[in-house]
Amino acid sequence: MKILHSVQIDEKLCKGCTNCLKRCPTEAIRIRGGKGKINDRLCIDCGECIRRCPHHAKQAICSPLAEMLDKSSFKHIIVLPPPALYAQYNNLEDKGIVNRALLRLGFDAVFEVAAAAEIVSERTRDLIKECRQARNPARAPLPLISSACPAVLKLIQIRFPTLVPHILPLCAPVTLAARQARSRESARTGYAPEEIGIVFLTPCPAKVTAVREETDPAGVIDRVVSIGDIYKLLPPVMEEIALEESCGDACGDMFKGPEDYAGAEDITAAGKIGISWGSSGGESAGLLSDSYLAADGIENVLGVLEELEDGRLSRLDYVELNSCPGGCVGGVFAVENPFAARTKLNVLRKYLPVSGHLRSGSGSRAGDKADVPEVRYDTCHAFSAAVPSMPPYSLAEALNLVRLEEELYERLPALDCGCCGSPTCRAFAADVARGEAKTTDCIKINS
Repeated sequence: MKILHSVQIDEKLCKGCTNCLKRCPTEAIRIRGGKGKINDRLCIDCGECIRRCPHHAKQAICSPLAEMLDKSSFKHIIVLPPPALYAQYNNLEDKGIVNRALLRLGFDAVFEVAAAAEIVSERTRDLIKECRQARNPARAPLPLISSACPAVLKLIQIRFPTLVPHILPLCAPVTLAARQARSRESARTGYAPEEIGIVFLTPCPAKVTAVREETDPAGVIDRVVSIGDIYKLLPPVMEEIALEESCGDACGDMFKGPEDYAGAEDITAAGKIGISWGSSGGESAGLLSDSYLAADGIENVLGVLEELEDGRLSRLDYVELNSCPGGCVGGVFAVENPFAARTKLNVLRKYLPVSGHLRSGSGSRAGDKADVPEVRYDTCHAFSAAVPSMPPYSLAEALNLVRLEEELYERLPALDCGCCGSPTCRAFAADVARGEAKTTDCIKINS
């Protein structure tokens, strides 16, 4: 089975250094023939190698801007902006101006991912309450682990499979947003669902891969554009709109309020709870509970998962993990410094209601809770495209591989220098045992 990945290596730019080798959380990278190679079975598309590569040889593939508004395949295009997008701009007090700028660029409707996040937060509170009533629940054991970060989900699958039952059995907000947006716009416009295209503005490559693996037609996102790519297009349009709106009645017909834009009913839907999902701790804050842990940055996430696996965090109700530093605002595609971006989100939150989803007069949103899909992870897109296992070995073959690995490891210097092209001596021993490397690759063992 071919695995889809958004992170790729440009061999022309790769110098064969070991900067990426050491920082990959799943040891998915090797240096072979002087060039980096990514093991598809182990890559989680976290983008850590992109951050670490000084030669810009690691790249993430998204939909090009030229295809963003291409209507050759669709009659109606909806854009899904994430909370992290709003954190990229200075002095932003009204996220609606970003949404209106998206509409002016040519999108037919805007649906905030943060609005779907609020619904997921509400349902998560209900699930935690159910789990508390029975400490050994059939649905999922406490603590629940957030399902929002696809890189973390793949990391758990590869390195911490015993924690899979703890994963929140709800889809990520972006998937829910796609489902709701397609359904609502189909009902509003009369277009068939397949005539509606959905564009997601992503802060990270892991979400690109998750989108490509989605199998539910209702939740399929047709194009994924980096927020770094669209970032530069919005400021001139935002300034134009701000000027028009500040002009007011003096400008006459020149002024356009939010009601003048198609699809405007959803452009300011989310409140503080939804927008807070953009930075680490924001998702947990929406649970209205103190029994949680929030960690960001792949090394910190690994540490928390190890403690969870050891049973040292069993008293918690919820664990929020983001592979990017600072949360989604620290994604590889983000333009702004993640710490500055978090501050900007905090400023923006001050002018919002607690929750747009629960706001009185929210119309059809009152029934949204019933629409939240509870997805088991044996069928969820995050695990249906499961990482293939190692080639099947008989018991005798497996035991022989372990023996060969242990014998070779005893001869290695345990320096973990990476000169052999493997991240650690242990990984090198395993590579040699499987026939993927030679003992002569180690400069120490042959010196």
